[in-house]
Amino acid sequence: MVVPRKPLPDLGELVVATVREIFDYGAYVTLDEYNDLKAYLPWSEASTKWVKDLHEVIYEGEKIVVKVIRVDRRKNEVDVSLKRVSDGDKRRKMMWWKRFLRGAKIIETVAKSMGWSLEEAYRDVVWKLEDQFGEPLTALEEAVGKGEEVLIKAGVPEKWVKPILEEASKHVKPRKISVKRVVLLRSLERDGVVRVKGVLETLDREITGQGLAARIYTAGSPRYVVEVEAGDYKTAEAVLERSLERALKKAKELGVEVSVESVKS
Repeated sequence: MVVPRKPLPDLGELVVATVREIFDYGAYVTLDEYNDLKAYLPWSEASTKWVKDLHEVIYEGEKIVVKVIRVDRRKNEVDVSLKRVSDGDKRRKMMWWKRFLRGAKIIETVAKSMGWSLEEAYRDVVWKLEDQFGEPLTALEEAVGKGEEVLIKAGVPEKWVKPILEEASKHVKPRKISVKRVVLLRSLERDGVVRVKGVLETLDREITGQGLAARIYTAGSPRYVVEVEAGDYKTAEAVLERSLERALKKAKELGVEVSVESVKS
């Protein structure tokens, strides 16, 4: 069960909700992030286009993303809007929520096995990781790859660190950052294909020799994509740059024309 950081959402906040009841005048939903707090979705806030029946837009049990449009803190009442949430906002929020739940579940499992309270798990771990990394799963991915220092720097108490790493390693793969370059290789010599291959083999050998995996594939001759993955951007970038520098020297030796372009990962 998710422990909310505050009793009510803020005005304008995007929240994940579950549709519970649908009527002619609107619908009632419960807010997943706020202990299933009941909220009202007015008929006029359900869709940007006119609909005869709200069942054309939502259905009971559906998970939706809504925007908070009214908060009465004295009465503990919240109104929400569905039509004010863009498709992009919905995708991002749902992705965040799924990752938040995965990370929180791992920490809850540790708390249960160690006999610690759920409230303590959220106060000492989940919320601190959320503040530092946006959600706890990203922090656990980095911790599995880099070690306990990630959790310690985020302010997680020492007693939690080793149990969390042990549990996280069962469920989480180390986070990988990908860096790519497009390399253009040309040779007009009769054995040009062999020479280009020699440059690519040098590049692959240099990357793997530094302990990282290399993926090199054609994007349509003479363009080749070189991709390197590492636990952090700085390492991937440094390894790729060093490897390219050595591959460029090899290209010069072989008489292969070469140029390099940056691309988004």
